[in-house]
Amino acid sequence: MEPSRPRLPLLLLLLHFSLLASPCSARWRDGGGVGDLRESFLRCVARRSPATAGDPSRLVHAPGDASYPSLLDSTIQNLRFASPRTPARRWCSRPFAVVDVAALRAVRVDAVRGVARAEAGATLGELYYTVAEGSGGRLGFPAGICPTVCVGGHLSGGGFGPMMRKYGLAADNVVDAEVVDAEGRLLDRAAMGEGLFWAIRGGGGGSVGIVVSWTVNLVPVPAVVSAFTVHRLLLRRGGHDEQSLLRLLTKWQAVAHALPDNLFVKMSMEAKTINDGDDSTRHPLVTFKSLFLGNCSDMITQIDHHLPELGIKPTDCREMNWLQSMLYSYGYTNGQPAEVLLDRTLQPKDYYKIKLDYLTSPIPTPGLIELLTKIVEDEDGSIDIDPQGGEMSRIPESGTPYAHRSGYLYNLQYFVKWGGDKNVSYEDDHLSWVRGLHELMTPYVSKNPRAAYINYRDLDLGQNVEGNTSYEEARVWGEKYFRGNFRRLAMVKGEVDPDQLFWSEQSIPPLVVSTRDAGLVSDS
Repeated sequence: MEPSRPRLPLLLLLLHFSLLASPCSARWRDGGGVGDLRESFLRCVARRSPATAGDPSRLVHAPGDASYPSLLDSTIQNLRFASPRTPARRWCSRPFAVVDVAALRAVRVDAVRGVARAEAGATLGELYYTVAEGSGGRLGFPAGICPTVCVGGHLSGGGFGPMMRKYGLAADNVVDAEVVDAEGRLLDRAAMGEGLFWAIRGGGGGSVGIVVSWTVNLVPVPAVVSAFTVHRLLLRRGGHDEQSLLRLLTKWQAVAHALPDNLFVKMSMEAKTINDGDDSTRHPLVTFKSLFLGNCSDMITQIDHHLPELGIKPTDCREMNWLQSMLYSYGYTNGQPAEVLLDRTLQPKDYYKIKLDYLTSPIPTPGLIELLTKIVEDEDGSIDIDPQGGEMSRIPESGTPYAHRSGYLYNLQYFVKWGGDKNVSYEDDHLSWVRGLHELMTPYVSKNPRAAYINYRDLDLGQNVEGNTSYEEARVWGEKYFRGNFRRLAMVKGEVDPDQLFWSEQSIPPLVVSTRDAGLVSDS
């Protein structure tokens, strides 16, 4: 389509960005008043949007407004970013805008064509529910298990979930999108070109434009899927029980990435506290959780063949439809209604920190023992290991910015959260634990570079320096997220936003190259 102006409520956000790139913003940076800029901006909103001519200020909230703090904090899920201790809360010297697309949440399903269009502010739960309802349960979408995560960010970074071994990442199933670029134009795939379209499907949000909607291919799902959750609690260390668990973990690592594509079996670890009179002790609790696109009988047959050590029994297995399995994967295992997926407040607000690694070979026994020891040191910590393989390995590394494909067997997530009465005063201990765990696993994880995942942004890896963002300096962290695709992302950035209107601590820096090389980016 031809470039067009975006509709409200995004309009004011676009104008804000356009204004920051205008002579007005230059005057601001050179000493012009913030008030002058704000008044100019409001007049522009009123002129460009008759619907807000009466009171354009209701769509624009500046730091001095009484409404500003509550609006800024309203969508923060990680309370660390609402803490004065967090650098992100401190004002930087360059003008900036926070773009909130939460009101863009419509989802439309075309079951005949097998596609859905979801606006960026829609949650995964809303997408799943609408897809299942609109297709009579025949179609699903391969994305993550947290229903309150919004589509916009999830797809921008890739988006893995329990069907990725069958259908790839969420971003692998994107067929079109609408993006507001640095010039304020609303572009679909045809208008933006294949270079930018490639970059938004896994290159991380906030670098090359604002994605306001995604069009995705839906995938067939059977009427019945099945799942199990089984636990192994290690009460005694160093004896037969530990050796048995280590053998199970070793076998699981050998086969989980190579199981049939329609079978996903993940593993997690956490600490379980056992109270014995006046004493309490923590023990490693290992959990195996599955999703199988078929019935229980067929799943048990596959598990008995590939992983008999797990000892799955028919009573361990539950049958359900695909939509119910998304609730089950999130932890709602007691038959809650599917409408729970529409609750945007399901996820409680906590303080948390996540780091991620990839495994290109199984963790040997000494590393597994270290994990079992480390996990009990923090009662609020957990470790998730998700198998890749299947379709994830068949998609070329350059197919999208997400480069961790063939040869990357598992992703390994380290997670710690603390909330309620465990407020920010506990932060240093928890951060020390999760960073120590990441360091502990150095010998066992991917190398050259040590890979990371952009949807779990980790400023520990490095960050842009305000006003001095260079491609060469950013390679330190950028190639961990994207490997060789980082250069191509930087070339796209150089084409569509060379002045870095879209900037953050880990936004893609621009790399301006020759006309010939730039053509390769656009045509790829």
